[in-house]
Amino acid sequence: MKKILIKMINMYQGIPFKSHNSCVFLPTCSEYTKEAITKYGTLIGIYKGILRIIRCHPWQKDHYNPLK
Repeated sequence: MKKILIKMINMYQGIPFKSHNSCVFLPTCSEYTKEAITKYGTLIGIYKGILRIIRCHPWQKDHYNPLK
């Protein structure tokens, strides 16, 4: 399951459209989710990714937010 999710994120990242540039975080939310799935497993990785996406908005103060 982990490999399938990472392939899906890679496919998403490969699609050329403007919303990829709208993430205010570094690393991007999709890259963060990919790292979380790799490090913590499928369920916790998806959970951490969802929490990160919820926090992604233009008024975010801390733009550098690596996976811990």
